[in-house]
Amino acid sequence: MNKTKKLAALFLALAMVFALAACGETAVTPSAGAESPSAEPVPGGSAEPGADGVWAEAAYTGNTELGEGANTISVDVTAEDKTVTFTVHTDAENLRAALEPLGLIAGDESELGLYIKTVNGISADYEADGYYWALYIDGEYAMTGVDTTPVTDGGEYALVREAA
Repeated sequence: MNKTKKLAALFLALAMVFALAACGETAVTPSAGAESPSAEPVPGGSAEPGADGVWAEAAYTGNTELGEGANTISVDVTAEDKTVTFTVHTDAENLRAALEPLGLIAGDESELGLYIKTVNGISADYEADGYYWALYIDGEYAMTGVDTTPVTDGGEYALVREAA
């Protein structure tokens, strides 16, 4: 019974996030993605030899600086017991427009906005594996989706792979 209540609360929270995401305007503006020469992604595999678990499929396994633009944001990606920090330079107005052109996020489009299923090459598909990507803004669980989360110069964001 308690597990059922927790699942119902999770679904309600996700529905609220998606509902809020639908209220915003979706605008994807491509930005130049100048990648750090020391941290090039390895397509279909790990940039760090010996990476295991979900990090074996990560494009970047170390802290990385990407993009070009007037605003600088920090994006922590956490999965299992590891966190990689991305310093992203962008002129984008929302988080999706800042991260998607750099290949850091991907997912399924819905009437509620982007449902993130992959971050930095790491998958989380609630229906397939019971995990999802949670968005945090300045350490607080976000009440908006990436489509409607504004980019703030100096902002700190986190995408955390969490179990339901």
